[in-house]
Amino acid sequence: MLKEDKKMETQGKDIEKRINSYEVAKMQFTKAADILELDKDIRTLLIAPKTELRVNFPVRMDDGSIKRFVGYRVQHNNARGPYKGGIRYHPDVDLDEVRALASWMTWKCAVVDVPYGGAKGGVLCNPMEMSKRELERMTRRFFSDISPIMGPKKDIPAPDVNTNAQIMAWMYDTYSMHYGEGTFAVVTGKPVVLGGSLGRAEATGRGCMFITEEAAKEENIKLEGATVVVQGYGNVGSVAAMLLEEKGCKIIGVGDWKGGIYNADGIDTKELIEYAKKTGSIVGYKNLKIISNKELLELECDILVPAALENQIRGRNAGNIKAKIIVEGANGPTTPKADGILNKKGIKVIPDILANAGGVFVSYLEWVQNIGGISWSEKEVNDRLEKRMKESYKLVSDTAKKYKTDMRTAAYIVAIDKVAEATKLRSLYP
Repeated sequence: MLKEDKKMETQGKDIEKRINSYEVAKMQFTKAADILELDKDIRTLLIAPKTELRVNFPVRMDDGSIKRFVGYRVQHNNARGPYKGGIRYHPDVDLDEVRALASWMTWKCAVVDVPYGGAKGGVLCNPMEMSKRELERMTRRFFSDISPIMGPKKDIPAPDVNTNAQIMAWMYDTYSMHYGEGTFAVVTGKPVVLGGSLGRAEATGRGCMFITEEAAKEENIKLEGATVVVQGYGNVGSVAAMLLEEKGCKIIGVGDWKGGIYNADGIDTKELIEYAKKTGSIVGYKNLKIISNKELLELECDILVPAALENQIRGRNAGNIKAKIIVEGANGPTTPKADGILNKKGIKVIPDILANAGGVFVSYLEWVQNIGGISWSEKEVNDRLEKRMKESYKLVSDTAKKYKTDMRTAAYIVAIDKVAEATKLRSLYP
């Protein structure tokens, strides 16, 4: 075991007790920075967010009462371009989570060579308990409060957990009303009729599929007949599952917020998408065997795609993982302690900052189309996405071999090197 791996595993045992995503993000950064022998001053500039905004804002609910919400926008680094990152609505949103997600966005953009920096936002709420009118009022008030630091050449948000094209449309309209200009490029992931890009909605899941193809090829696993388990059946997980099924994979297990379902003979992913839309969950589909999300992650399979939330694969369950390849559709689904266990077991982990970067790449294409007043066909978008994801996979894989390290650390090495170079060239102001 490398010295850096031992250090990370020891630190991981401490952090495992509380699973602070921001501490995880800093540890992942430090491991790669140590291998690169990164200058101390550059580390100081790269590790911490540049801007953190917390807003406490009131919203009138449907019953006439006023409820106060807490929201965040964290801008991590803009050395390579404007800030970019999604906005999520979830009852577990907190500042450290948003800090971690913002830093991961910086490295994600750099890994796939998109000229953006990283940012992230979130509102502490339970959107499942809110009406559409309440969501709209909350969205408009939140975006109004953070709008001074937003803009098409400053910070461009996109959908994330529990947000979608409709919410982006409200944000776009709010910005337009505030500043008197209909600037499509202020958000991405919008409806196509409001300047959204064809292929954007499926981009993260499609990118996961391309990365899975490359990883399977490298591990000599044929996709035709390969067994796949997907945790999380939202936009990312459902699209990845459907596209992998089209490649000949057998989707044997799927999970969502209510639990998991299992069928050794395979699950029809397209039918399941429609069922989940109608019922709000996958549980109950065709009376398939219901299992817990814990059992789901531990199913024997060729490929595991965790596409839910952070910290799903931990020290306590990593030893029970039986997949040959893990492709991280979610951000931060694996803790450092779990990483060490999986690496020892010889399980190939394709990290989030590479595996789910398809979304930000096509967001960039959407932004470019908006800025230039042009539009590309869905095929052109998908072709560009496939080329960039496969090029990025090769770069990370080659880096892993060069430094004799795992794919996560290699991805960080690629990303940190690019951001560090940009930082040095720009120097320090004033």
